[in-house]
Amino acid sequence: MPSRNILVINCGSSSIKFALVNEAHSLFPLHGLAERLGSRDAVLRWKRGGDSDSLMIPNADHRAALAQLLPMVQNAAGGKLHGIGHRVVHGGELFTHATRLDGRVIEAIRATAPLAPLHNPANLQGIEAAMTLFPGLPHVAVFDTAFHQSLPEHAYRYALPEALYREHGVRRYGFHGTSHRYVSHRAAEMAGLAVGDSSWLSAHLGNGSSTCAIVNGQSLDTSMGLTPLEGLVMGTRSGDVDPNLHSHLARTLGWSLERIDSMLNNESGLLGLSNLSNDMRTLEQEREQGHPGAALAIEVFCYRLAKSLAAMSCALPQLDGVIFTGGIGENSPLVRAKTVAHLRLFDLRLDQEANARCVRGVAGPIQATGHPRVLVIPTNEERQIALDTLALLD
Repeated sequence: MPSRNILVINCGSSSIKFALVNEAHSLFPLHGLAERLGSRDAVLRWKRGGDSDSLMIPNADHRAALAQLLPMVQNAAGGKLHGIGHRVVHGGELFTHATRLDGRVIEAIRATAPLAPLHNPANLQGIEAAMTLFPGLPHVAVFDTAFHQSLPEHAYRYALPEALYREHGVRRYGFHGTSHRYVSHRAAEMAGLAVGDSSWLSAHLGNGSSTCAIVNGQSLDTSMGLTPLEGLVMGTRSGDVDPNLHSHLARTLGWSLERIDSMLNNESGLLGLSNLSNDMRTLEQEREQGHPGAALAIEVFCYRLAKSLAAMSCALPQLDGVIFTGGIGENSPLVRAKTVAHLRLFDLRLDQEANARCVRGVAGPIQATGHPRVLVIPTNEERQIALDTLALLD
């Protein structure tokens, strides 16, 4: 039987990330990004093999952008496209695994929009456009939150009145589940361990960041909560702050809820601490030049990350290793070294040469001989979404 091709789609409010995934090959035959959708500057960029190209698509919406994609996807797939996998950020408590899309599932995703108002409506735009353009193909939703539905109640409940959970779904959901699941499976494979008999601490570090405790292939705790704002310091998100900060700022500065939410989500994190940038690469360069804000932002980021990993360890029966992934986790030897240095009680120690070598897609162990595993593993959410989609086609 010839290998199958899955188109993976990740829709934002004004963008579409896409990748054509072949089950037999690790490299994508085609991948790219449509961005600034709905504006005169809308553009479609793609890579196929070693070639890059772009096309201006003025005022195109999600459907128009996907329509432009259709012929090149079919061509790159050799005319054989077998299904479409859609990333959906929030599945609430309704979805514990990938699910074939139909009218009932679409309405259920729509019902979870209040839990992810910036993400789920955009995800739905892409789903509805793709189902119109590809009506004969199976469509599958893969939820960021699904992997964390295995959290025990003592890990996902907030210490709030029970009615808020029962009537309004206020609880911890977690995100980055597709990434945490993918890298934990790869870690077990690299270590020669069975997924069902291994325990990992995973750190997905990018503009959004989270940690996860994974035991025998299941998430038992994670740092993000009801929304992706909870937990670690991130690019522009504050992560954990005193819950009374909202009322303090409203009372003393007269700020509205909208102003406070915008500050916590868009003006905080690395950007807020450094007063410079949300990009770790820029901050590392400026730190070398003596910029105090950049240095502070990196120190806070790494300390808070180490604290979170230490807290996650409460869910593990033993530690088989720590995993670094995501744009920062895969490419910052400095962040990895500083974080591990805080975890003295874990007896972690890095091999400096191995740590420096694992950047730009290079995976591998970076621990010093005789110390617990520390692994750098490039994530591949698109491939995991494709595999989840294929599993529902079998």
